[in-house]
Amino acid sequence: MTLTILGLGPGHPDDVTRRAWQALETASVVYLRTQEHPCVPALPVKSFTSFDDVYEASADFERIYDTICERLLAAAQTGDIVYAVPGDPMVAEATVQRLLKRAPEQGINVEIINGVSFVEPILRALEIDAIDGLQIYDALDIAAMHHPPINPDRPALLAQVYNRAVASDLKLTLMNQYPDEFEVVLVHGAGSDSAQTERLPLYAIDRSEHIHHLTALYIPALGHYSSFEAFQEIIAHLRAPEGCPWDREQTHLSLRRYLLEETHEVLEALDAEDMPALAEELGDLLLQIVLHAQIATEYDEFRMSDILSQVSQKMIRRHPHVWGDVNVDGAGQVVQNWEAIKQKEKGHPQRQSLLDGVPKDLPALFRALRLTEKAAKPGFDWASSDDVLEKLHEELDEVLTAADDQHREEEMGDLLFVVANWARKFGIDPEIALRAANAKFERRFRYVEAQAEAQGKPLKDFTLMQMDDWWRDAKVNGL
Repeated sequence: MTLTILGLGPGHPDDVTRRAWQALETASVVYLRTQEHPCVPALPVKSFTSFDDVYEASADFERIYDTICERLLAAAQTGDIVYAVPGDPMVAEATVQRLLKRAPEQGINVEIINGVSFVEPILRALEIDAIDGLQIYDALDIAAMHHPPINPDRPALLAQVYNRAVASDLKLTLMNQYPDEFEVVLVHGAGSDSAQTERLPLYAIDRSEHIHHLTALYIPALGHYSSFEAFQEIIAHLRAPEGCPWDREQTHLSLRRYLLEETHEVLEALDAEDMPALAEELGDLLLQIVLHAQIATEYDEFRMSDILSQVSQKMIRRHPHVWGDVNVDGAGQVVQNWEAIKQKEKGHPQRQSLLDGVPKDLPALFRALRLTEKAAKPGFDWASSDDVLEKLHEELDEVLTAADDQHREEEMGDLLFVVANWARKFGIDPEIALRAANAKFERRFRYVEAQAEAQGKPLKDFTLMQMDDWWRDAKVNGL
């Protein structure tokens, strides 16, 4: 029992190989994945069975592919058969991969007769060389994703853009990485007499009236060092013997201060709601992460793939309501599930206290918030914000009545800690609130300085009343 799988080429009968043609001429039983292929009318077969009815009966491609395989394997049990697919059997043919795996398990021999795939005529139509990093994907797979798995520094070819519905889903995924206006190329019927290319912006691909079952999408390289891989190459080069002396000297510990600095610069851009600055500062923060990964790679500690694999698996594991069958009722329950899963994970260090997970190097006000959040989970908390306010007055009195500077400092710390608790009761992050207050103070004080400078005298030459008037002007002006 032999199942012969052959390729019909991209479309023109002249592109069917001699070997494939002879196999069709001598075959007693022929199956076509689809008869919607330009060369089918010219094939040397008296009769055939296609699977177009399977495609018409379901929109689930996994079910379609399984059904085709089941029918072919059942037919092959009764004698030799030929299964013909568009292009080449080993390029973008999901049913072939299933058959290669399942046929030997049933004692069926598989013979592959290669053909010209859809790739070669597309390369000709676009006048490009595949060796320049061309990536090939199934458009149906990417259309079902939320972010494309494409390296944007390299071109990509997406096969099987069957219809405008697929194109619509596809563009939404691609626009998570490429600009809406980015020019791409739809290639219709490559290798057939009706072949044509259509250049258009990414956002408009589903508006094309020429899309059909032989349409593919070509995405040029985005360039400008836009890929994560390109950035890793830059950092690895800096650490190489011919790289930068400063970068080569760095260690995990020597980079600690820069990690903190870049984190605070990201927060500063966030506070200012400056999106261009945020993009730049996030890049600087990413630099620290990639540099740590490269150092770890050189010392065989871990690699970037370990970082990405661990965090990806963690996100999937801790979101069973997204990647599982768990139901949740709001964000609060998501957090509860997260903490419960976190505690159950194998290899997670056993904590002696609920507070062990709060980093000691957090800014003090933010750490106070996190400590009280952790303590509140088992019920160690004030019942209401009014209770916290009462405690706040108590701590303020203790600051005012402190016997000496040492006790006054201690009581001031207690007061600030209660303020953090009070803010939590209102759903306010005290660290963010204080950062905003700092920024507001800075804006208004700079305004006061500017008024003094405009009068040609130093600020210290003006009275507090004059400075206070300028301060009120700043408030009126929305600073």
